[in-house]
Amino acid sequence: MNILNTKAAILSTIMDKASLKQIVYKNTKEIFEELRVVVKNLIEEYNSELGEVDENILLSFEDKGEFEYQIKIASDILVFSLHTNVFQFNRDHNVWKQAYVKTDPDNAYSGIINVYNFLADSFKYTRYEDLGYLVARIFINREKHYIVEGKRQLGLLQTDLSVSTADHDNLRNIVETAINYSLNFDLLVPPYDNVKIMSVGQMFEKIQNARIPTGKRLGFQFKSDDV
Repeated sequence: MNILNTKAAILSTIMDKASLKQIVYKNTKEIFEELRVVVKNLIEEYNSELGEVDENILLSFEDKGEFEYQIKIASDILVFSLHTNVFQFNRDHNVWKQAYVKTDPDNAYSGIINVYNFLADSFKYTRYEDLGYLVARIFINREKHYIVEGKRQLGLLQTDLSVSTADHDNLRNIVETAINYSLNFDLLVPPYDNVKIMSVGQMFEKIQNARIPTGKRLGFQFKSDDV
């Protein structure tokens, strides 16, 4: 009898969790596609005004396939990446303090859209050693509610999973604030001691490929609450 009960419990859990995760992933994929449209429209809108000033500073969009797309803004690139897995928040996360999740823990299962910031030259010159930074990550649950985690400077950290819905206006706000943050997150000169020694091999590689490792905070500590 215990074997039958265990089997039934396993089958029930598989069916319930599989169904839940499929719904979450489907929602996240749909939001990712809506975000793609928001990004394209935003670029077109901004370019209509920038083009009158200087065509060399126009924003551009590059589609990298089903799970990734990029926008280039001045010397920066923002990469939007969809993770193919569904996650559960760890028990120390703030969402577990919310009644919305306490009442129904299934609301905490989320898909993730990551937004990374890279230097445009890192891609242009294929500098594989260069660093990019996670600017924000968007969590989408089964009801298309969302929260955003990222830099405090973003000013958009939506932390209440119960009230936030990933509609057009909210998605646009996320994109524009991420762009604004990245443009104001300047490239700093690395500490002298980090670059004072270079091998002959590194120098030849630099000459041939222009591949000195570069990042906006290379050699500096970079934390999620960087101010």
